[in-house]
Amino acid sequence: MIEISHPELQLQIGGPAGAAWVSGIPVLDGDSAENLFPFASLIRREGPFSLYRQQEFLIGVAQALDCADLVESAFQLYQDLFQVLGAKHLCRIWNYLPDINEPNSDGLEQYRAFCRGRAMAFESHFGRGFERVLPAASAVGTDSNRLIVAFAAHDTHPHHYENPLQTPAYQYPLEFGPRPPSFARASVVEEQDRRHVFISGTAAIRDHQSIAPNETEAQLLATLENLKVIMTLCGLPLRPGASATMQRNVKVYIRHASDLGLVAGYLSNHLLGDGDKVSYLRSDICRSDLNVEVEITVLNAQRL
Repeated sequence: MIEISHPELQLQIGGPAGAAWVSGIPVLDGDSAENLFPFASLIRREGPFSLYRQQEFLIGVAQALDCADLVESAFQLYQDLFQVLGAKHLCRIWNYLPDINEPNSDGLEQYRAFCRGRAMAFESHFGRGFERVLPAASAVGTDSNRLIVAFAAHDTHPHHYENPLQTPAYQYPLEFGPRPPSFARASVVEEQDRRHVFISGTAAIRDHQSIAPNETEAQLLATLENLKVIMTLCGLPLRPGASATMQRNVKVYIRHASDLGLVAGYLSNHLLGDGDKVSYLRSDICRSDLNVEVEITVLNAQRL
């Protein structure tokens, strides 16, 4: 058998002299680097976080070297995150988890262990009712042995949105773990003449249940339906027209590399526009019966 090696997605911050963080996620096709903040500059390092500024945005990246106890690692890394925020408001968090669907030493799935630590940190810092400040987020698997957390925060309070077709993640029942996931389905920052839209990692979930477990094509249909609903709430079309000037950054996480052709063909026909920047990535998803997840970021879109 011929093994094909793929480059890892690079999380680029700033221009050519900026930092590039290795995600541990293989790129199957499309862009091998994501740079949402090309004009960001390093302002300081505090604790495990490297912090950058681009206009009103604060961007941070950190990694935990010890992931033997993901509850504790997530709790501590998020506590550190909250300490560096200052007066900024969270609008997006990206989480990259090692062995995301595997059990830890206590028999708890790593993703659920992470969710427990993350929720504990939010509650410890923001108190009861912390759900009101939860931003858009994603949590996917990485081939790295390190937990990587990146965030974007802004001077302005973002608007957080939920999909009416889905139970808010922070209200999932106990069957999905001792603490539910802590994120909103989307967050939007409104400025005077522009807006920034962060669509969370979106998959085939209705209410709180997975749709068409392990069936990629049916999951694509349900995922696109969810994206259409949440993007409409955020004031965006599912698929931009030929005259659209917005830059959309799309990351597509695929559990099985053999599904690349199916997934790429479907999204090309139903989601992607000519100006979209897209990366197709080989990654495990937060639920073992989900095969595909899509996230979208639109910065500096014209305000409606």
